[in-house]
Amino acid sequence: MKFFVQTFGCIQNTSDSERIKNYFLVKGDEESKNWKEADVVVINTCMIRQSAENRAYGLLRNAQKLGKKIIVTGCLVGVMKKNVQKNMEVRKNFPGIEFKALDEFQTDWEPVKKFNNVVLIPISYGCNNMCSYCIVPQAKGREVSRKMEDILVDVDRAIKEGNKNILLIGQNVNSYGAELSDCGFVSMGKKRFKSLFPELLEKVAEKELEKVSFVSNNPWDFSDDLIEVMAKYKNIDRLIHLPFQAGDNEILQKMNRNYTKKEYLDLVKKIKDKISNVRFSTDIIIGFPGETDEKFEETVDICKEVGFEIAYLNKYSPRPGTVSAKLYKDDVPMKVKKERWVKLNELINKT
Repeated sequence: MKFFVQTFGCIQNTSDSERIKNYFLVKGDEESKNWKEADVVVINTCMIRQSAENRAYGLLRNAQKLGKKIIVTGCLVGVMKKNVQKNMEVRKNFPGIEFKALDEFQTDWEPVKKFNNVVLIPISYGCNNMCSYCIVPQAKGREVSRKMEDILVDVDRAIKEGNKNILLIGQNVNSYGAELSDCGFVSMGKKRFKSLFPELLEKVAEKELEKVSFVSNNPWDFSDDLIEVMAKYKNIDRLIHLPFQAGDNEILQKMNRNYTKKEYLDLVKKIKDKISNVRFSTDIIIGFPGETDEKFEETVDICKEVGFEIAYLNKYSPRPGTVSAKLYKDDVPMKVKKERWVKLNELINKT
């Protein structure tokens, strides 16, 4: 049997799709490079943005027209489990589709998952940070950390197979192991549980690897311990992805981001002071409800001060089921969002 796996969304979904492919390969099935030639089409969905969800629906409709067997997995299945209305709506619009959780694609043997010659190693799944605009906690559930010894086994196996470039992935890697810890500390004025990520990162960096990278981070969990480990090991990637989303304090509060503009900039300065040759990338949401021209300029200020190497710019759109969609009117016109997007793109990504 021929199968085809289409992936939408983040690097974690890319890693999950490698597991799905292995599930079929172990059974003796053959991977097809074209969905039209496959007997089974597996769609690994993303729910972060409406555009990604719409592209998945488009592939679903086209595959249905050709009579393909279709399996849907990923974020959409997670949301359907928790949202009765969404469950009924999707099943009504796409009858005969099989919906499977990622856990159902288990095999006795897991391959080394690679993307562009980089080995992808998940260290946690899900997210505990309830950002008001984000549907990830619904789609992927609460954060669950893998055992450190299992992660290190994956790293050793990747090295044994001749790989030198490792990417540790999770929705929030620098809170890894926090649910296993009873040791508290204060970060950016908020009580947090001590992360085991600096310890894990050091154990990985000690191995014979040319580069160790990790995504994604939240600023309030970027601890002094993590900065010290990064400064100590030269094989840890100097490009840090540090999303700030918006520069205005009122907008940050409405987003439920646990820091202020000053706290974010103070963290960046601390990292720059400790780690030589460090660079930054980031995520920015443009046109969040209530973002005036003046509030947008606070975002521009951060971009100018930090000097990001790249920024992933997203025009805000309300996602059903999120807090921001319930509480705040989408009051920034799309024309204004596009103008602000162009300004930031020219400032950061075209320099």
